[in-house]
Amino acid sequence: GLFVGSEGTLGIATEITLRILKTPEDICVLLADFNSIEEAGAAVADIIGSGIIPAGMEMMDNLSINAVEDVVATGCYPRDAGSILLVELDGLEVEVATNKHRVAELCKKNGARNITTANDPETRLKLWKGRKAAFAAAGHVSPDYFVQDGVIPRTQLVDVLKEIEALSEKYGYHIANVFHAGDGNLHPLILYDNSVPGALEKVEELGGDILRLCVKAGGSISGEHGIGSDKKCFMPDMFSEADLETMQWVRQVFNPQGLANPGKIFPTPRTCGESANVQKVAQFKGAEVF
Repeated sequence: GLFVGSEGTLGIATEITLRILKTPEDICVLLADFNSIEEAGAAVADIIGSGIIPAGMEMMDNLSINAVEDVVATGCYPRDAGSILLVELDGLEVEVATNKHRVAELCKKNGARNITTANDPETRLKLWKGRKAAFAAAGHVSPDYFVQDGVIPRTQLVDVLKEIEALSEKYGYHIANVFHAGDGNLHPLILYDNSVPGALEKVEELGGDILRLCVKAGGSISGEHGIGSDKKCFMPDMFSEADLETMQWVRQVFNPQGLANPGKIFPTPRTCGESANVQKVAQFKGAEVF
């Protein structure tokens, strides 16, 4: 909704009501490994295209696979795989059994070399262990890393991953791809050394190019972590001047004095590299105050 997506710029929630779901009757996790990330991406598109809605679907490339095995040694992720795909299914037992077979067939169709399935909690947790440690593992193979957050249509996954690889070669930095494949939410980790003069600025430029690539593919500059102050300079890449002005009109109605999370979401005249200053937005004429 409007308020939920406002990142606190429209006010503060004093009460939230949640609906608790029942524990699924059955849960199954599949781990499929592929020779390339393109094959895994094609499998994702086919799984979603078949109408199956996994509870979770995560992808990791070779760089992240080896980082994870170096750090947590799951023993589950083949080091020579170009990519792995983790798919979690839940629901009624008969539904999970049917979808497990369908997912396995679609993975094989797209070149899966091996497929491991797990229904018991202990093995499921073991399969997920590496993915949960992926970001921490990146810190063990590189002095620093810069993580980006963008989202694209799942149908564009293969093409966008190829373009990210091209950007990696262009800028000269390795990129580990770890992401929520089920909803097209990318989290490329750019590996670099912050002690090298100018490295951070170059990496931020690379991160910006990845976000623009997401927009070009029909996606967004934020998949799940919001805009805040870090990404507001990219808002004009997604929205027209009229769009941004309309959004600020809405904010003025709820937050006329700019007290709620000021200086966030909307681009200001300053450049992105400068420190953020709290700027009061002039009251728009005609804005009603609740």
